[in-house]
Amino acid sequence: MPTYSYRCPDCSDFDLVRPMAEADAPARCPGCGRPSRRVFGAPALHSMDPRQRRAMDASERSADAPEVVSSVPGRARQAIPVTRDPRHARLPRP
Repeated sequence: MPTYSYRCPDCSDFDLVRPMAEADAPARCPGCGRPSRRVFGAPALHSMDPRQRRAMDASERSADAPEVVSSVPGRARQAIPVTRDPRHARLPRP
């Protein structure tokens, strides 16, 4: 279950573990019992795979100013060998 953060006007911030269906339900402060508002914070990205985080960062950087390339990245395309066998003429073409 996800953890949600709330802020009490009198006490301080506190976290509640509750089902997603109850995320918008009001929460009472465990210290004083007053209704508290939900606080939105940054997601826990430290638990993400570093390779995925680097890919997301590169994607974000290229959104405003994409890198200009002169060819398609990856391996160079090799010529497809041409066959002279008559049986191959009847094969379907892509």
